[in-house]
Amino acid sequence: MTKKTVRDIIELAGKRVFVRCDFNVPLDDKQNITSDKRIAASLPTIKYLLERGARVILASHLGRPKGEVKKEFSLAPVEKRLAELLGKPVKMTADCIGPEVKAAVAAMQDGDVILLENLRFHKEEEKNDPAFAKELASLADIYVSDAFGTVHRAHASTEGIAHDLPAYAGFLIEKELKFLGEALSDPKRPFVAIIGGAKVSGKLEVLKNLLKIVDKLIVGGGMAYTFFKARGVDVGNSLVELELIPDAKEILKTAIDLEKPFLLPLDHVVADKFAEDANIQIVPRTTIPSGWQGMDIGPDTVTKFSNAIKDAKTIVWNGPMGVFELDKFAKGTLGIAQAVADATANGAISVIGGGDSATAVKKAGLADKMSFISTGGGASLEFLEGKVLPGIAVLQDK
Repeated sequence: MTKKTVRDIIELAGKRVFVRCDFNVPLDDKQNITSDKRIAASLPTIKYLLERGARVILASHLGRPKGEVKKEFSLAPVEKRLAELLGKPVKMTADCIGPEVKAAVAAMQDGDVILLENLRFHKEEEKNDPAFAKELASLADIYVSDAFGTVHRAHASTEGIAHDLPAYAGFLIEKELKFLGEALSDPKRPFVAIIGGAKVSGKLEVLKNLLKIVDKLIVGGGMAYTFFKARGVDVGNSLVELELIPDAKEILKTAIDLEKPFLLPLDHVVADKFAEDANIQIVPRTTIPSGWQGMDIGPDTVTKFSNAIKDAKTIVWNGPMGVFELDKFAKGTLGIAQAVADATANGAISVIGGGDSATAVKKAGLADKMSFISTGGGASLEFLEGKVLPGIAVLQDK
């Protein structure tokens, strides 16, 4: 996964550089940005290019307009905040292709920034239409990919455009490849993976791939109950994917064959309904009452898992240990977050998958205690599966 980055571009002065960013920011009902972290995360790459005299053309999607122009998905709020963060004007175009866009790009001076309107206002973007990709490529001399959350999709701005321009990684992509790549290809050991979340189906291939690499595999969250069911344990009304029980049995057998510890919860926080005001109790792993459902790992499990994490030198965590969105069922996830933070303080490399895992460590107030938090939920999952990501594959190799 050694790809050329913006540092490998010999001459930037006067060059038109098309940067695929991830400006898919959350907005309230008045079109105000509620978190500008994704915009801030793009600044190192943008500033690097501007400081070297490049003419920077920024592109992103926002929301799911499904190929239609919809005002609520305009990147106008991003343009305003980006200009504030950069401390310089950002010109925004009314479209991402067409004569007006070409004219705006032609008028650029060294050090100028243009933000194109939402790429997904065109259905051709997600279809990776070759003609649309060529239109985007015609605007620039160089392509820079810096939106890791989109590289698992072969879209025009993430994959197609790179067939017509020399393609490099930005600093965000570089960090993702470094931390995720090294964790899988050359981890410091012991290597512990923590996989949670609701369903096995979304992480089946992740589990299979990680079992070949890790020293210990910890499984929690709703997905654990499919494994308990595969062992013949009654799990009450807990979430179970019956159709995946054969796969769960196969994974459990593989762990035994490989002599890899496969750690499941010792106890559970169970509830009589899926709600914040539910009645709850803590029960051992084999005694979930009929009609009750597992909502979180119990305190004995937090201790067991924390002890397994304590001496790790590489930790990959993807997926919460329970329904952490509800405070009553967040203790398990927060406890594991603290264990990972403690191990990191003792020298471990901790890589947190995007999505719910990233939200969980932020809720715990421990985001700054982790080595790296991935910016791409789906992309990081597919990376952990060992898949080739199309938006990475097209970048130039070193």
